[in-house]
Amino acid sequence: MAIKTKSRQKKFDTRIDFTPMVDMNMLLITFFMLCTTMIKSQTLQIALPTNEKVEKEQQNKVKQSEAVTIIIDGKIDEKTGLSNPEDGMLFYYDGMPETDKLAQGESNMKQIEFGAKTGGAYPAIREILQERNKEVVLKIADLKKEWKEMKFSKNEEVNDSIYQEKAKKIRNDSTLKRPVVIIKATPNASYAHVVSVLDEMQINNISRYQIDRINEVDSAMMIMVQAKNLKK
Repeated sequence: MAIKTKSRQKKFDTRIDFTPMVDMNMLLITFFMLCTTMIKSQTLQIALPTNEKVEKEQQNKVKQSEAVTIIIDGKIDEKTGLSNPEDGMLFYYDGMPETDKLAQGESNMKQIEFGAKTGGAYPAIREILQERNKEVVLKIADLKKEWKEMKFSKNEEVNDSIYQEKAKKIRNDSTLKRPVVIIKATPNASYAHVVSVLDEMQINNISRYQIDRINEVDSAMMIMVQAKNLKK
């Protein structure tokens, strides 16, 4: 009788080779060292003592002298009861409103009508803005002449990009006298009126302007100016 023998399984020792892992770790360390920003040296900023009250007063005077407030008002159509986008009125004043003169029936606000009778554009307000932004307008005009003559580059795209960059620097030049235009609109003003005034900011190269809400002082000055013009 044959004797059955048990089958023996061969056992292999498991072994993991970590040599490639070492190479990969070195690559990762090198990558992070090259890509990581090193800590920059920090410096202590010292604020020197200044007369803040005098500085603020001077800054406010400069801002007041440069400020131009434009108020947009529309004319209501009697048939439709809606604001007519073609006709309207603009009110403007320089600096701060002269509230002390309101009791005497006077103010520094002026009125401009626009629409079909005045050519449908804003020639009057454009002249006012160009006069306030004269230094920038003249420099941009000289720059535009060089751009048309392709003096910056013979390549049109390069010539345009250089012109835009130089024009931007002129518009933001703090050494030049530049106005700060504050735009306000009454409920009667249409969207087209506001867009047209915003277009004037681009046409006249005005870089500092903002849209604000009309207040009670503005409304009182408008009513007084309108009443004064009706008497004439």
